[in-house]
Amino acid sequence: MHLRKVIAAVLIPFAAAVLVGLVVLWPGGAPAHERTGVGFDRQTQDATVTKVVEVSCKEAGASGVPPTGDTSTAEGSSAVQQEQGTCKRATIRVDSGDDKGRTFTEIVQPDQSRQLHEGQKVVVAYEPSAPKDLQYSVTDVNRRLPMALLAGIFAVAVVVVGRLRGVMALVALAISFMVLNFFILPAILQGSNPLVVAVVGASAIMLIALYLCHGLSARTSVAVLGTLISLLLIGILGSVFIDWAALTGNTDDNTGLIHGLYPTIDMSGLLLAGIIIGSLGVLDDVTVTQTSAVWELHEANPSMGWRGLYRAGIRIGRDHIASVVNTLVLAYAGAALPLLLLFSIAQSCVGTVANSELVAEEIVRTLVGSIGLVASVPVTTALAALVVSADRPGTEPALEASAAPARGGRGRRRKR
Repeated sequence: MHLRKVIAAVLIPFAAAVLVGLVVLWPGGAPAHERTGVGFDRQTQDATVTKVVEVSCKEAGASGVPPTGDTSTAEGSSAVQQEQGTCKRATIRVDSGDDKGRTFTEIVQPDQSRQLHEGQKVVVAYEPSAPKDLQYSVTDVNRRLPMALLAGIFAVAVVVVGRLRGVMALVALAISFMVLNFFILPAILQGSNPLVVAVVGASAIMLIALYLCHGLSARTSVAVLGTLISLLLIGILGSVFIDWAALTGNTDDNTGLIHGLYPTIDMSGLLLAGIIIGSLGVLDDVTVTQTSAVWELHEANPSMGWRGLYRAGIRIGRDHIASVVNTLVLAYAGAALPLLLLFSIAQSCVGTVANSELVAEEIVRTLVGSIGLVASVPVTTALAALVVSADRPGTEPALEASAAPARGGRGRRRKR
């Protein structure tokens, strides 16, 4: 009971501080800006490919033969092959916006990775300052239907297997997306410190998700406390090593565009915020699993003390550490696979690759998150063992002592 009071004395003020942080930092909406027409910062509309006909690339004017006629280079040779090939002229109809019903044509070269076909749903970019016949261009395929279908299959699978717990998990997932979209992202764009916003937002997600999915109990509170301590460690280590390694967080076109549109945003703080939010999901899994393991061990053997519970729980935790750390490393490596492939093509040495800021960011992200995961196992296991070992029924030893002499009158009293 004393340990439960201590946990409550920590978590209740923490939850109140998170609530205050949400109120104070809650954004009024992302500040407006003039569209640059670059990358994602473009006006887009839905459209449909209504007609596709094959035409000669030379007649369509889609060839790119160099003016000098030099075909010895790879670009020149490829241009000649394109000129001699067969292109497609696609007619696209705009389905949304002020120009709904308007059509335009686009030439698709044979070597393009995205080939259009009749009836295909696409996304088109709109540039009002361009000449009228060049205002629209196809930028991507409309994937809303397959993505929505896949999300529906996922939701059905979670509910069928998880039942009520699965429904609660989906509700928690929806709330997490709402916190991300309506609080974290607009607050950062509004100029708030990315680290503070990430800490408050991640803490709110953690409290809502864990208590909603696992109930308001001492078991869940221990998992929350273990997650909180691990997030604190991740934040400290991330801050130290991002500063020490001089990581700016501005390493690609997207971050460069963000910095150009909102120069007041601290990009290194944004990097640290991403590390904290990215680590939270795996941390929840580790802390909840370790806490449940200790509780189940106690149910199986109520007389086991906290040292025995800790030793048994940490043995389970070692297996968990091995699998989770490997999962985290492979997840980050998979996300950066095209970048690693480019370094492999360039035949760069490991030291050169690791020293580049693009890869160094992923290394710091992976190692800091993995250290937090590793630390969460002994911390959460120790907290769970301390709390659950205090639940040993006081009547069981007395009952066992009184029942023992029944065996020939020579029973021994058990130590309490």
